[in-house]
Amino acid sequence: MTVSGIAPAAHHPDRPKGGWTEGIEDVYLGRWVHPVTGQRPPRAPFERVVIDEDLDGAEGDLVAALGMTGSVVVVADAATWDAMGGRVARNLRAAGQVVLDRPHADLAVAAALAPRLQGFDHVIAVGSGTINDLCKYVTAQDGRRYAVFGTAPSMDGYASTTASMTLESGLKVSVPAHAATGIFIDLGVSAAAPRHLAAAGFGDSINRSASQIDWWMSHRVLGTFYADAPYLIGGDNEAEMTRRAPGLATGDVGAIGYLHRNLMYSGLGVSFTGVSNHGSMGEHQVSHYIDCFASDRHPGTLHGQQVGVATLAMARIQQALLASPTPPVLKPTVIDEAGMVRRMGPAIAAQCLAEYRKKALDAAGAARVNARLAEIWDDLRAECAAFMVPVADLTAQLRAAGGPTTAAELGLDRDLWREAVRHGHEMRNRFSFVDLACDAGLLDDMIAAEV
Repeated sequence: MTVSGIAPAAHHPDRPKGGWTEGIEDVYLGRWVHPVTGQRPPRAPFERVVIDEDLDGAEGDLVAALGMTGSVVVVADAATWDAMGGRVARNLRAAGQVVLDRPHADLAVAAALAPRLQGFDHVIAVGSGTINDLCKYVTAQDGRRYAVFGTAPSMDGYASTTASMTLESGLKVSVPAHAATGIFIDLGVSAAAPRHLAAAGFGDSINRSASQIDWWMSHRVLGTFYADAPYLIGGDNEAEMTRRAPGLATGDVGAIGYLHRNLMYSGLGVSFTGVSNHGSMGEHQVSHYIDCFASDRHPGTLHGQQVGVATLAMARIQQALLASPTPPVLKPTVIDEAGMVRRMGPAIAAQCLAEYRKKALDAAGAARVNARLAEIWDDLRAECAAFMVPVADLTAQLRAAGGPTTAAELGLDRDLWREAVRHGHEMRNRFSFVDLACDAGLLDDMIAAEV
C-alpha cells in the first residue's frame, strides 16, 4: 500500500515520475540549489507535504508521522465537512470537531474560534483559504501546531507563513502567522470540488507574469528588494499547468495536480523571502479593493477569480507603457486624501494613506525616477519582455480554465471595476506600473478603456 492507499497502477498518467511532490520536496527540505548562485535557501518551516490522488484511510498515519500525539480537533465549514472533514475526523478519531457556518477570515471570527479550540493538543484544518487562514492565525497566537487537509486548489496559502485576514476596520491584509506542520492534498477531493474553485486558483497563478514585471520594475527603478528564487523553484511547472488549463474546467485530476503544484511553489516563495511580492503586486491590490469596498455590490466572487481578471487589466497597462520607445514622465504623486476618505471611510483611509505616502513621490523623487527611467528604459523593456505573457494568451488561458475574463463576467458593476483598477494601488506600499501610469497622468485614460 502507498501512502495514499492506492496501487501505483492507478496513478494518473500525467503524474510526474517522482510523484506529485517531485521538486517540491527538494525545496521545502532545503535541498534545492539556486542554478546561478549555487546557494541553498533555508529549509521551509513545515515538515511534510503530501499530494496524491487519494488519501482516504491514510490520514491517521500522516498526522501520526508528524508527531502530533494527543487530542486533535478538526475544523471545517459545512461544505468542507461534507467534502472531507467528516472522513478526516473519523479516520483520526478526533476528540473534537468544529463546523463553522459560512465563516469569513477576519479577526472577529478568529477571536470567536479561539476558545472553541482550547483544550486540544493540535488543530486539523480541513478546507482551503478561509479555514486554513483562521486555523493558521489562531494557532500562531499560542504556538500550537496545526496541519491542513486541503479541499480545493483555490489559492496559494497552504504553504504560506502569513494569513489573509480582515481587520476590525474592514481592511484586508496579510498578517504574520506560522506554517502548517503538515500539508495534505487529496487530488480526488479537489477534482470533485466546484469548478469555480479551480478557476480561482488558476487566476491566482497566472498573475505571475504581471506580478514579476511590477516587482522587477520597482527593483530596477527604486532599488527595492527583489528575489528570483520564487520564480525558479517551480521549473517548468507553470508551463505544464497552463497547458492543462482546459482540464480544470472538467475536473481532470492531472490538471488539478499541476495547479496544486503551482500554488504550492507560490506559497513556498513566501517562506523563502518573507514577502508575497513575487505573486502579489498591482493585480492583488485591485482584488483587495473590491473585497474591502464593494459592500452590497460584491458579486460573491472569490479572490482568485478577481485576481485573474485584474491580471489582464494590469497586463494591459504594463504592455501599453512598455510598448513605447520612450519612458513615461512622472510628476509628483497627487494624493487625494478627501477622495480616499470618501471611498474607503476614515479608518481604512488612514491606514491606506500611511502606506501610500511611503511610495509617493515628491518633486525631487519624481525627478530621480524620471532620470532613472531615461537611463534604463531600453534595458527595462527587454528585461520585462522576458517575463511577459501577452494579454491575449492570458485571456485564452483563463477562459480555457473556466474562469471569468471581464468585470461583467465577474458580475461587477463597471464603475466599481474602474474604481478598483484606478484606486487599488493606494492601498499598499508596493510600487507598480499602475503607480507609473498614475504619476505620469496616463492612468485615467487607460481606465476609461476598461469594460
